[in-house]
Amino acid sequence: MNRLSKPITELKSEYEVIVIGSGYGGSIAASRMSRLNKKVCLLEKGKEFLPGEFPDKLLEAGKEMQINKGKTDIGDNNGLYEFVIGKDISVFKGCGLGGTSLVNANVSIEAEERVFDDSLWPIAIRNNMDTLKEGIAVAWDMLKPVPYPEGKNGYPVLAKTEGMRKSAAAMQENFRLLDINVTFENKVNHVGIKQCKCINCGDCVTGCNHGAKNTTAMNYLPDAVNHGAQIFTEIGVSHIERNENKWLVYCNLYNTGREKFDAPPLVISADSVFVCAGSLGSTEILFRSAEKGLDVSDMLGKRFSGNGDVLGFGYNNDVKINGIGLGEKTGNNKPECNEGGDKKIFKVGPCITSVIDIRNKEELEEGMTLEEGTVPAPIKSIMIPALTSLSRLVGRDTDRGFTDYIKEKWREFLSWIGGAYRGAINHTQVYLVMTHDSGDGEMELKNDHLKINWKGVGKDEIFKKVSNKLKEATKALGGNYIKNPSWTKLMNYDLVTVHPLGGCIMGDDASSGVVDHKGQVFKGKSGNTLHPGLFVMDGAILPRPVGTNPLLTISGMAERNCKLIAHDMNRQIPYGFEMLEVKANMPIKQGVQFTETMKGYFSLDEKEDYEEAFKLGKQQDSTFEFTLTIRSEDVESFLSDPDHLAGMLGTMEAPKLSAYPLMAYRGEFNLFVADPSSSEKKKMIYNAILKSKEGKTYYFSGYKEIENNDSVDVWLDTTTLFITIYNGKDNSGKVLGKGKLKIEMADFVKQLTTMRPVNVEKGKSGIGSVSSFGKFFAANIWDTFVKGGLK
Repeated sequence: MNRLSKPITELKSEYEVIVIGSGYGGSIAASRMSRLNKKVCLLEKGKEFLPGEFPDKLLEAGKEMQINKGKTDIGDNNGLYEFVIGKDISVFKGCGLGGTSLVNANVSIEAEERVFDDSLWPIAIRNNMDTLKEGIAVAWDMLKPVPYPEGKNGYPVLAKTEGMRKSAAAMQENFRLLDINVTFENKVNHVGIKQCKCINCGDCVTGCNHGAKNTTAMNYLPDAVNHGAQIFTEIGVSHIERNENKWLVYCNLYNTGREKFDAPPLVISADSVFVCAGSLGSTEILFRSAEKGLDVSDMLGKRFSGNGDVLGFGYNNDVKINGIGLGEKTGNNKPECNEGGDKKIFKVGPCITSVIDIRNKEELEEGMTLEEGTVPAPIKSIMIPALTSLSRLVGRDTDRGFTDYIKEKWREFLSWIGGAYRGAINHTQVYLVMTHDSGDGEMELKNDHLKINWKGVGKDEIFKKVSNKLKEATKALGGNYIKNPSWTKLMNYDLVTVHPLGGCIMGDDASSGVVDHKGQVFKGKSGNTLHPGLFVMDGAILPRPVGTNPLLTISGMAERNCKLIAHDMNRQIPYGFEMLEVKANMPIKQGVQFTETMKGYFSLDEKEDYEEAFKLGKQQDSTFEFTLTIRSEDVESFLSDPDHLAGMLGTMEAPKLSAYPLMAYRGEFNLFVADPSSSEKKKMIYNAILKSKEGKTYYFSGYKEIENNDSVDVWLDTTTLFITIYNGKDNSGKVLGKGKLKIEMADFVKQLTTMRPVNVEKGKSGIGSVSSFGKFFAANIWDTFVKGGLK
């Protein structure tokens, strides 16, 4: 599978539609708007992971952890696994191209229809459920959920599923296999992506390395790309702003080193913006936008829900469960399908396959869905000490007797000496329950960090009922019931949710919601005035829990709303699929990237002489500064090409041109190219288009002249840039001014720390690309200043 995302250096300054986030809402918005022939740009904070690139070891997983608690941030700031620590409730979510679909269990289940009878929903939804049902049907057709095919095509009946059947029978509750977004056959799917069938490795929630999981990266996102959308990863959005008839989106580039130079954000503009960064991300973006002047409802941050999520364990059961993911143990984490024969199918299974459905209660809020799960391989090693300790501290043994006691101790012994695939851990059932919490949580932006407040949520009566049901399920298997470790008196009954909802909820007007029934943002604190072209489209708009896995509800709502938005444009979304030619997988080429800052002066009053322009600019206090990220996608080609061409993107600050930072885009950088005027000279060339907040366009052209002579040394040559500013998009426009920039030693030291490899395959360091670049740079300096001086 080839990458869907483009290099950041291809980012433009303006689009018709910008989509922020790539989970279910964002990927659907990108797909549907691009099918309307809109020029769509999707921005994702996280990285792109192809099948085979997800962590399968604890150390690898640890590198992808980010933990956020107020001002305290631990780990990779855009790591795949994101934990947000709140007061009384915390959140786990995914951060990557595909959003949380990368790290969830991909369960597609419809919420009960009576969920939507609540007056919290806008009248347009309560009075016309058919539009939502139609949206769910379209989403179903894209996500392709199917039940686990037990007993068919080589797929065994799973021990954990049998355990659930036994628990359901003892509880006298309804059991069934769930529809899950997983493929169980080798195929080219409906959007032209080659997928391999599930091998039952059980590692769904740390990322599917086999291409079997139908994340949005397997359907909606490639569909968007097929219809012309441009996707960029490792770009986070700070806030948005209305400027005349355009939306300005303020972006930060991750893993480029721009923050080392305190560089300003990039700004790109659009006619329409879809904020789809999830319940927390979308709320945070709107909060920050409100601080910058965006007029929004006072309901922002209200009605946060954890969807009634509860985690629990049936530890050390009398029956085998096989609930530990296999990771490297499968022997092949490469995603290629075996054309000559099927891969081995294992006995763990997808993360979630079945449910004990306890939603058929007279009172909606009494209902719940109880599902089994698996522990992914990267964290299997920590489960032995964790569950053993927790069983002593908070566990409740559901069966007694000396013989049973001996058997339990023997199984614990087997786990300790033989690992997680034996004994007590391999006899442990993982439970995830979803029910109806009160939805009374609140979020706020404090010191520029999102904060979750929900005092005493874990003490709600419903969670005690959930705990009792989990104890019943465990008792049927003869195990030790362990509550969620944080849901204890010692931990003040804190909760953890993997299904955060709310924060930008729907309403009939601004006094009751942040957005209307189709996700368009209200303007003001009351009334029905709307911000033109500004939408929220993800779980943030749901005003209450749905009592089960919410992905299908979120997806159906997004499909519904996109159809309504298209209708407002007097357009219809075409939903058909053309026959697509499957693209051959392109080999991954290692590249290199670095970020550079230069500072100096330029003058609008001198258009001929660089030195005079510099002096005059200094007298006029006409400063000029840039921070540019230079990136080659293939360092081998970069070095062999006589033009040595790389892409370039960043910002420039020139108060005489604009009071605000200018975005530098479509940049080109040439390293050590021949100077046609002299064989003794080489040049470094910088060219880029500049776009100002005021809407003006300029062209930047600069060069460093590398020459061996008595008056200029190597440091001065490689750190001095002569610049010219033109009016318009290229150098055919009128010359506006000239100047000179220099690199300060402190900035040069920082620049060296930003040098890093890109497009590196898993398991490889990428140091070779950086080394090759360094050798090329040093060799050219040697040729010019040493060899040249010996002539």
